[in-house]
Amino acid sequence: MSEPVQPSMAARLRAFTHARVGLGRSGVSQQLRHVLEFQRAHATARDAVHALIDPIQFAASISESLGLREVLTLHSAAADRRTYLQRPDLGRTLDSRSRDLINVFSASHFDLAIVIADGLSALAVERHAIPLLQIALPQLDAWNIAPISVVEQGRVAIGDEIGEALHVRIAVVLIGERPGLSSPDSLGAYVTWMPRHGRTDAERVCISNIRPEGLGYMDAAAQLISVLSAAMRNQLTGVGARDSRPPLPEGGRR
Repeated sequence: MSEPVQPSMAARLRAFTHARVGLGRSGVSQQLRHVLEFQRAHATARDAVHALIDPIQFAASISESLGLREVLTLHSAAADRRTYLQRPDLGRTLDSRSRDLINVFSASHFDLAIVIADGLSALAVERHAIPLLQIALPQLDAWNIAPISVVEQGRVAIGDEIGEALHVRIAVVLIGERPGLSSPDSLGAYVTWMPRHGRTDAERVCISNIRPEGLGYMDAAAQLISVLSAAMRNQLTGVGARDSRPPLPEGGRR
């Protein structure tokens, strides 16, 4: 039997998800088409993990798209991708050159630092960070925002060091999330009140799966603005803060 028991049900499910549901069979085996699709998705996810970002070119794109005069290009203490994957701790701190560059702004005080890190999917930040910020930044016009930082080989906690050096109240880290078989380009946004060394993930708010096939840019921007406003009002983020984000849309994607 080569068809699912309820093909119409499977077809309806596939309209709402990129997950592999309702796969047919050929005898006792999967159909060749589905096997090849799985192998391709797995290879795409692996490629996304090892892909590299061109920080200079990406910073120029940010500057041009968002009308910014200055975008900082930084690097973590992980010298290369292999080290980054094997030593997560090095991805959480800046190298000496980047630390010196950030310290130039240490005399300033800002409301917000925006850090864009490649994370585990450079593809995600290249595709989705700018469209998200194009919607969100105009709604933050009254905020004193530090120069945006683009970080190579960075992890979420690197925003703590950057935010602490810049004396910001809130840090937002936009980072490529771990690729899945149906989502090699998922962007995450991590919001931390009073970032400093030693902050834990329990003290952050995460907005996940930002991409057109997941949480669309308009809804992600609305979630982000809501989280930032609540953090400034309550002076708190994380599990101890009351979640006041707007509900996710029902049906369809925006």
